[in-house]
Amino acid sequence: MEAEADPQLDPDTDDLPLRANTKHILVRHYVLDLTVHFDRRVISGSVVLFLQPTGAEDGGGGSEEQGGGHLAGDDSVEASRTYQETASSHSWESSRDGDFTLVLDCCDLAVLKVEEVDITSVLLALPGSPVQTDGVTRSTLSTLSHSLMSMPSRQWREQHRLYSQCSRAPNLQGGGQLRFYTDHWSLQVRKSGVVSAQDFPRVLRICYETRPTGNSMRWTKDQDHRSCLYTAGSPINNRALFPCQEPPVAMSTWQAAVRAPAECVVLMSGEEPAVPREDNNTSFLIWTYYVTMPMPASTLVLAVGHWHLVPVASPFPLDTATTGPADIDKAQTGCSVWTESAFGKGSSDVQTPALQTASGGPTTRSEFAFCQSTREDEAPALTDYSDSLEYGISCSHGDYPCRFTEQRARSQREIPHRVFAPACLLQKAQIVLNLLPQCLAAAHSVLGVHPFSRLDVLIVPAGFSSLGMASPHIVFLSQSVLAVSDGESQTDASLCGSRLCHEIAHSWFGLAIGARDWTEEWISEGFATFLEDVIWAQAQQLSVQEAAEQSDLKALLRWRRLSDELDNSQEQLQILRPNLDSTGEVSESGSSTVKHALNPDKTFMQVHYLKGYFLLRFLASQVGEQHFLDFFRVFVNKSHGQLILSQDFLKMLLFTFPDIERKGLTLGAIYADWLDCPGIPTWLRDRSAVWLQARLVEEVKAEVVKWILPSHSHQGKGRKRKRTEPKVNHKELSPDQMVMLLELLLEEATMSHATMHRLQKKYSLHKQDAEIRHRWYELVVKHRFSQAYKDVENFLIHDQAMGVYLYGELMVQEDARQQALARHCLSLVREDMDPSSRRVVEEMVL
Repeated sequence: MEAEADPQLDPDTDDLPLRANTKHILVRHYVLDLTVHFDRRVISGSVVLFLQPTGAEDGGGGSEEQGGGHLAGDDSVEASRTYQETASSHSWESSRDGDFTLVLDCCDLAVLKVEEVDITSVLLALPGSPVQTDGVTRSTLSTLSHSLMSMPSRQWREQHRLYSQCSRAPNLQGGGQLRFYTDHWSLQVRKSGVVSAQDFPRVLRICYETRPTGNSMRWTKDQDHRSCLYTAGSPINNRALFPCQEPPVAMSTWQAAVRAPAECVVLMSGEEPAVPREDNNTSFLIWTYYVTMPMPASTLVLAVGHWHLVPVASPFPLDTATTGPADIDKAQTGCSVWTESAFGKGSSDVQTPALQTASGGPTTRSEFAFCQSTREDEAPALTDYSDSLEYGISCSHGDYPCRFTEQRARSQREIPHRVFAPACLLQKAQIVLNLLPQCLAAAHSVLGVHPFSRLDVLIVPAGFSSLGMASPHIVFLSQSVLAVSDGESQTDASLCGSRLCHEIAHSWFGLAIGARDWTEEWISEGFATFLEDVIWAQAQQLSVQEAAEQSDLKALLRWRRLSDELDNSQEQLQILRPNLDSTGEVSESGSSTVKHALNPDKTFMQVHYLKGYFLLRFLASQVGEQHFLDFFRVFVNKSHGQLILSQDFLKMLLFTFPDIERKGLTLGAIYADWLDCPGIPTWLRDRSAVWLQARLVEEVKAEVVKWILPSHSHQGKGRKRKRTEPKVNHKELSPDQMVMLLELLLEEATMSHATMHRLQKKYSLHKQDAEIRHRWYELVVKHRFSQAYKDVENFLIHDQAMGVYLYGELMVQEDARQQALARHCLSLVREDMDPSSRRVVEEMVL
């Protein structure tokens, strides 16, 4: 992030402004009260902000104390005036008169009013209230709000109850309405006569509506063609869902009540599954969620739709009270009957079949299978951290109910989990439910305590722009990771399992531990990509050799992808630490900009995933893989609940393994070779040659020869008589080997249609996972294999998360039929495509 944000930043430029003045004042808690209107494609309601000035060491103090008087409202016409979006920036600035301005990140919201909330009616009546007074002063409100926000974590339930009550309190009599102004990127709020953050109101209610065009949410149709809504992981995050503080340092808790049509299910980031209740005899139900772990506002997600709970496949009779409709009304709505008893009144103390885990035998660390260091020299000396490795966890974060200190959480290999999907995908989504227990248990064996108490997985609509997205307590998965067929072979499970492991890894890296500077995406994505392989190998219970071979094959595939991406992208987008030594710096107010965050090309780049992954593989090769993984657990135990920079991880690594620094691997060297420059480090180029000679790759090369020779023999041959093809014995290949086979065949200039036909028939390529099918359809397009064009069309419609660049391949061939196919597919999915994907595809096709 750059230190200064231009207040007049063009919304069409490359960088994303973070406007919130977090160095002056912070939001500590949000209370959202929202209603979903599918007919208008908007969400209406309010958000109540509980604010705390930075540097305030107590709840009182402020300029009004000098007079000691009672609060007075802004009774002049000018003071009570609200500034809508039509007001000019000049008129807003000229009316400042030295007043303090609260700046929130906001985009595409219709703000109706901003008011100060009078919390005295709630908090003064409490036994032991820190203030006993008949009058309401600024000091009273400050002290009461500070007392509420400072309640110890053991009282979190009472604290959230009071937050909820305060959010419904009336506005302050005589001076509750505050002045506000919205521009493209922010909401700015002032109270007349208040010149400092210390004196600014501590509890605000903002009434607003979202806009149908807001990019934080996708209003679309699910696979059953029914209306749904979900937060899309947009570059602008949640600022088009609610006014918030976007900078990651603005860690906060939240609670929400969401009203939605009774036939819908509402899923959200939350520590307990919601139990819907009726909304005063309306056709809506109210769903409530909360979190007690402070998180950046960008991590909150919401999904509303006609989702169905995937039933647990079990030899025992299903409990219809938790897995299916119990009466005709609920059957028509598609919502399971969820009762208080079904989910338990605690966080997860009571488990029912819908949430139960299927724990197997314990997995010890010695059983963990991952490739050992291929270096033959002695493992470097390392700092003794055995005491902290097992249960000696001393949290370094602020006070919140932390699972890392709970004995029960330490032994919980699998957290309660559920899977939701549209009705038409319930059978295919069963594979996700079946894989989750082993993936969760494997993640626990690698990283230790699950940071979050439960997990929901939602199969999102086809227009979702990536294969997955992780948030606290919930993961969005693309339908592309599901099997094409109804079977559950190894091929079916590979893509789904590895992607699940990737998203589960984000619970530790990306969520429990976040990047303090958003430009350092590799801290989240590089770590998750590295751990994806480790966790998936453990989930498969591979031997050490099998895990090592699988890891090296995946590394080669990623190397090829990274090389191609770096050859075809701007150098400025290849740098993992684009702000160099200014990383983490912000302006005096706390505002900043995120470099290249709005660049449409960056949306589809994987350099942060891949280059970050290879940096971690490099570091593992220096200290030994098992030592490196043990260090991960230590780092997680120390850093969970905090935001970090690259240097925090690297400095701790160098301190733990002092031998590698003595051998010349310094922090500066890592910056210079990996983080601060474009291109490919020398180690990676050299290592890729080793991966190319691996056994699994050699098997693929042998298969390539078997396919190429017959194809070449067909070139130039006539068709006068039917030829008998020689029988060739082909080796069975793993999914990753299949991808490699197709990538190597793509390097061939020509391939006969007869060979293409045999290739498709041999491997049933149209039924393979999406990664394999993507490479196959590239081959189809390159060699104009028209028999498979219908399959290409299906891929572009149903696998939108992976099909973007296939449009480019169809257009670049300059084949009229292929270009017509691309335009036809775009016309079919255009309305439901992710906006970023649509923009890129339209540039290719139109």
